[in-house]
Amino acid sequence: MSYHGPASIAGNAVRAHLSGRWEPVDGRFHWGGRIEPDPTVARLLRSGRRDVELRIADRARPARLAEVDPWGGVRITGVGDPPWPSPAGPDVASEHLED
Repeated sequence: MSYHGPASIAGNAVRAHLSGRWEPVDGRFHWGGRIEPDPTVARLLRSGRRDVELRIADRARPARLAEVDPWGGVRITGVGDPPWPSPAGPDVASEHLED
């Protein structure tokens, strides 16, 4: 399951490339990827802000900025329901908890 498209961080429009997986070791859904180069997001990270909210359409999820890559993109991670709509339904991570 993956997402490539528009998103926002701290009210700033960005493009995100994200994917996720169910992690059997801790029993949670982990998602993450890369935010295309954006000076505002890179400044947030460099100023020490790591915890952000990633919004895609009407879905917002807590996320963590990890590092700026050599091309200026920012790695981002999250745990739990992903911020992108799932073709399998609105709460993919919650569905796995019932298994």
